Amino acid sequence: MRDGKISETLLAWYDTHARDLPWRVSPARRSAGQHPDPYRVWLSEIMLQQTTVAAVRDYFHRFTALWPDVQALAAAPDGDVMGEWAGLGYYARARNLLKCARIIASEFGGQFPTNHDALLALPGIGPYTAAAISAIAFDLPETVMDGNVERVMARLFDVHSPLPTAKPELKAHAAALTPQNRPGDYAQAVMDLGATICTPRAPSCNRCPLHSRCRARQTGTAAELPKKTPKAPKPTRRGIVYLLQRDDGAWLLERRPDSGLLGGMLGWPGSQWGETAQKAAPIKADWQVLPAEVRHTFTHFHLILTVKTATVSAARNPQTGFFLTREEFRPSDLPTVMRKAYDLAQSTMAAGVE
Repeated sequence: MRDGKISETLLAWYDTHARDLPWRVSPARRSAGQHPDPYRVWLSEIMLQQTTVAAVRDYFHRFTALWPDVQALAAAPDGDVMGEWAGLGYYARARNLLKCARIIASEFGGQFPTNHDALLALPGIGPYTAAAISAIAFDLPETVMDGNVERVMARLFDVHSPLPTAKPELKAHAAALTPQNRPGDYAQAVMDLGATICTPRAPSCNRCPLHSRCRARQTGTAAELPKKTPKAPKPTRRGIVYLLQRDDGAWLLERRPDSGLLGGMLGWPGSQWGETAQKAAPIKADWQVLPAEVRHTFTHFHLILTVKTATVSAARNPQTGFFLTREEFRPSDLPTVMRKAYDLAQSTMAAGVE
């Protein structure tokens, strides 16, 4: 049974307190007849997966300046898009972003499908993203579930089953509250509530528009929810990367395979990542092992990289990879873990010069 009072209260709150986001059409502009651009909604939702709004803003501005619509993005070279994505992490998202853009450009005439199932069939679009696009871009009453919504539902209904077990129950509550009127604004309102008031730590219950309806506030359990099943500790893997520079300033790089972590990204030649690290150098040289190591954490494991550096003459040919000239090489094109290795090498060299 739908609780219209909750959705109406939340929409009234959102009309006044909606966050100003570069991909969002504000409630006032929406009321005046402006419709969200499905391309911008889709792009923002892909970027925001497992990433914060603060981290995404600048990337979103750059992407939409370079590729203002889905046709422009579909026509972009893979390397340019992957380079602009560097630093956002989870690089499979960028590969699927391009695949999806090209399908929409070639099979849908550059128009995003409004059908939820058709959206769900596109690369990189899962249940949450399909629901978010349907609701926000097309104002369809789909149930949008992200971490913020789960937290709000767990507290509003005082659900103590731990995540991920509680997901179906939380979604059922969210679906019952989703209104037929302004479902896109409502979805964004719940997410804004979770991001700004019903926060993971120290929720501001006194400022919440739903405080009188919140069961967890009444029982004093809001700060404990949602409960989560303890995660297994992450294993640690090790690897080696070789940073080779020619005496003319060019750097030796390689393009990682499309599948797997950092797929399709530029990187330094190096070893596989495992319990131990063994890999022959790409060329015979006077390799120096940097005194510090690179440490980086992925979703499922911690990584420790040993960094080796060397300089060779322009006449030498390596066994793997390709050289990028000093003018062609941009550290910003590297994924974060590879840029950490570069930054470490640069800082070590600078300290040696001093």
